[in-house]
Amino acid sequence: MKKIKLDFLKYTSLNILAMVGVSIYILADTYFISKALGAIGLTALNLGIVIFTLIQSVGLMVGIGGAIDFTLRKSENNNSQKTSFQSTLFIGLLFSAIFLLISFFFTTQLSLFLGADEDTLALTRIYISTILGFSPFFILNNIVLAFVRNDNGPRLAMIAMIASSFSNIILDYIFMFPLSMGIFGAALATGLSPIISLSILTTHFKYSSKSLRLYKYKLEIKRLVRIMILGLPSFATEFASSITLFTFNIVILKIAGNIGVAAYGVIANVAIIATALFTGLAQGIQPLVSNYYAKSDRNGLRTILNYSLVTTFGLSITIYLIVVIFSNNIVSIFNGQNNEVLATIAEVGLKIYFAGFVFAGINIVLISFFSATSNIIKAMVISILRSSLLLIPVVLLLSALFGIYGVWVSFVITELGVTVLTYLTYSNQLKEKNR
Repeated sequence: MKKIKLDFLKYTSLNILAMVGVSIYILADTYFISKALGAIGLTALNLGIVIFTLIQSVGLMVGIGGAIDFTLRKSENNNSQKTSFQSTLFIGLLFSAIFLLISFFFTTQLSLFLGADEDTLALTRIYISTILGFSPFFILNNIVLAFVRNDNGPRLAMIAMIASSFSNIILDYIFMFPLSMGIFGAALATGLSPIISLSILTTHFKYSSKSLRLYKYKLEIKRLVRIMILGLPSFATEFASSITLFTFNIVILKIAGNIGVAAYGVIANVAIIATALFTGLAQGIQPLVSNYYAKSDRNGLRTILNYSLVTTFGLSITIYLIVVIFSNNIVSIFNGQNNEVLATIAEVGLKIYFAGFVFAGINIVLISFFSATSNIIKAMVISILRSSLLLIPVVLLLSALFGIYGVWVSFVITELGVTVLTYLTYSNQLKEKNR
């Protein structure tokens, strides 16, 4: 029991710190863009960040899926885990090629699809094309981070993520103010951050790892498919953020225009930090859950899950209290032009929207738990409900009834509904195992 507790604290604390570090550089983009470009810049960023989230979703799917395959095969003691890494790299290369093709030929159409108008199209297109151009590095970074973490290197993974995040903040300032590069500077700084992370992570291959090597072997289609299936819940969890952003952007554009989307941009980017806390916790337990699952240690799994849920509840309450108390201060940081309409929408939105994280945190952690224990279908169902199946009809209905307030409440209602379903799903799982 003591070993589980120490391992839980080690892995989750390091991953939470790392993910918060990553989220801070998105927040830095928001801050610097709000100061340099005002509400229109914030709107363009919030439209374009949907694509950044999509790239991260794919990177997590490939990286986490490959890392789970690596951990499960490692427990079999037949050396089959040695080819997990390069199989994962091959999948990442395929997705990178797709994103690069989109960046070359379809950025204008994509920007219009995301909701850009004549005021925001140019800025949105610049941001999207730059981020897509760096997509191979984002995907590779997610792959290497996941494997290093699962190859007994959580501390190095944390260092790499935090170092890249803070370098991004510095580059954000340099590119956007002394060099006056505008939104391209913000996107460029973000694109360089995974390269900095990868330069740090390479030390693991040189000094620590014996498992993460490139071997001559024949690619197996079944192996590639298995890796993607194992990573699908991680993809869906992150993709939920992308779908939420896109859906909310389109609905808010119709209700409150670009200023409304700018206000949502403040909320969404602050929410990235909250999501990062729970994602860090979820990624932290993944190696432990996979390991105990491979050993068929049910008591160990139950203990890790209990620790995770208690931690989730504590984090969510703390986050909500901070947001409620300091909502005015938070909004003022990103409202460089002192737009009163933006401030009013964002302050009320923060207080309503963030109540949903009491339930969202539980959902994110349990999706990771199901994924790491090979309950892929259950994890996927919960993820799809969060990202679209339940969210979209709820936001459309409530926004039609209550306007902008309905948009904020829809997030809370969706996450609450999914939490209830998740609880019932897990209860059924326990009953099945005890029969």
